[in-house]
Amino acid sequence: MVEVARRARARAYAPYSKFKIGDSALASGGRVFSGCNVENSSYGLSCCAERAAIFKAVSEGSRSILAIAIVGAQKSFTRPCDACRQVMAEFNTEVKVHMRGTDGFSEDTTAEDLLPGPFLPGAREQA
Repeated sequence: MVEVARRARARAYAPYSKFKIGDSALASGGRVFSGCNVENSSYGLSCCAERAAIFKAVSEGSRSILAIAIVGAQKSFTRPCDACRQVMAEFNTEVKVHMRGTDGFSEDTTAEDLLPGPFLPGAREQA
């Protein structure tokens, strides 16, 4: 998964921030989907690598994401933004999140640890 994310990072479109991120998402059927960040001059229209990979998986019919690998181009690892953390939790609060840097820096955690108390499907019915 980490190598797939590294290859995806090379395809990132980040002309404004120069901050290229690659991601891979492992779905329950065993398929791995890649994603990269895609920026836009209207910055709110940009899409992070994590969401790109998850959205690709969902658009291909996979709804259960088991693991995510995130690779940046800097020495230390990159943490996902809160929007990406919420999207991860939407599909599996226990998704394994593997963050890797270029110099061996790494951290393994879960979406639940990154975003305690996410908004989840069915939460309105429980309130």
